[in-house]
Order: sequence, then C-alpha cells, then structure tokens
Amino acid sequence: MDDTVVVLGSANADLVVTVPVRPAGGETALGSDVETLPGGKGANTAVAAGRLGAPVAFVGALGTDANGDLLLQSLRSAHVDTTRVRRVDRPTGTAFITVTPDGENSIVVSPGANAALTPEDVDLTGAAVLVASLEIPLPVVEHAVALAAAGGVRPVLNLSPVAELSPRTLAALDPLIVNEHEAHTLTGGTGDLLALGPRTAIITRGARGARVLTPEGATDVPAPAVAAVDTTGAGDAFAGALAASLATGATLDAAARTAVLVAAISVTRPGAQPSYPTADEVAQG
Repeated sequence: MDDTVVVLGSANADLVVTVPVRPAGGETALGSDVETLPGGKGANTAVAAGRLGAPVAFVGALGTDANGDLLLQSLRSAHVDTTRVRRVDRPTGTAFITVTPDGENSIVVSPGANAALTPEDVDLTGAAVLVASLEIPLPVVEHAVALAAAGGVRPVLNLSPVAELSPRTLAALDPLIVNEHEAHTLTGGTGDLLALGPRTAIITRGARGARVLTPEGATDVPAPAVAAVDTTGAGDAFAGALAASLATGATLDAAARTAVLVAAISVTRPGAQPSYPTADEVAQG
C-alpha cells in the first residue's frame, strides 16, 4: 500500500542570531552568538512529518560540505528516507535568520545547492501524498505536482515564497497552503483562494490557528494559547503534520487540527527542526 509522504523542497543551514530589535535600513544591531541549525522549508517539512511517525522520503539537493552533512544527519534522525537526496558541487543552501524577543523572525535565503534540483530528480515511488514548497526551481515543483496528479498521489503545496503557478498546477492542489500575508498577495486582499483554482486551500494564521477553505465553505481551526519563543519553521511544521495526517486518510479538517497543534508546540522552542514534537508529545497536548 502506498502510504509514504514524499517531500520536495529546500534544505538549508539556518544561521540564527537573536537581536533585541530588527534593524531598519542603514541601522546596525548587536546580536547573540550565531547558531547553525538544520532548516529549509522542504527539510523542515520532512522532519516534522517524520517526527510524527509518518513514512517520509525527502527529494532535495545538498552540497558536499559540512552543512550538507548536518542536514542529512537531522533528516535521518527523524527517520526520513534520504536516498532521493542528491549531493552536488555547490554550497548547501543557507538561511540568514534574525529572531527578536517576541519570537518573530526575518529571513534571507541563499539557495545554493537547492537551485540545482531538476525535474529528473523527482521520484514519487510509494507516495500517498506529495508535499512541496518553494525555494527550489519552480519548473521542478510544477513537474512534481503534474506527476502526482497523474499518478493518484495527493498534491499539497506550501506556496512560500509566493510564485506564479500555471492554472494546471493550481487546479491539482488539494490543498494549497499559504499564510495570511501570502493569501493577501495572491488574492489582492479578497482572501478567496479557491477562485485561483485549487480544489481546497488553507490559510495559516499564526496564533489564531488556520482557516480551511473547501467548496462547501470555510472552517476556522483555533490554535492553543502558547508563549512563543521562536516562530521559525512553524509553517513548515504545519505542512509536515498536515501531510502526515492526510496520508493516513484523515479528513482535511482533522488534519488541519493536528497541524495547528504541532505548529503551536514548535513555536515554544528555539529553532526549526529541533523544535518539532514527536507523536507522543502531540498526544499529551
């Protein structure tokens, strides 16, 4: 039985600095010592799903450097299948992240090896769900979604950062996931994501949870109140948990409820991948 979550996306080394305030243009701020942590939207999503016990395979590209080794170790420690990861002669992707005391972050990404991914790298063997994100070449994402739709695999896309998708790609998505800022950009402020063509959509809303959009209507999924420490990777935690639940046959609403809880737990801990909970931690609330 096909039950694997195949994750397609970026893998980055996150260089994280805590700052008292986010510097404005031309301003300098003194920060903490730099931490180097495993990250990247794709790798984060894979680790989040793997920590929950889902069978997961990651499709991505890493450099042959120490940061690539760090990311492979993190993926494997979450029981993610890394046989579909290609090592290339480019630096592993890097994200430069500043985190303020309220837990909010600003991120600049240097794609590096992620830009070397090609459509030929996509392998959906055994997949029940494909969950893809950006920070990799758009043609690779669109090829993977088309392959999934043709093969009976449920295509999920976290459209972050926002990019223009073909109507064919949008029409296959079930669901399209974006945050509130991305939803505003895509819809011009209307919030009507289904008008763009996806079968279903989800808007992640930070501390307010998520909104699930289907042809039958909208459902708001509230998030538990938590003290946020670091919101880095919370959206990826949501996407990974959602895909893991969907692969078990859960409804979209039920999967979103699990995903909101996983994301809420993740923001109470520093970092992206290191913050993701196990299935037992989620069960405990």
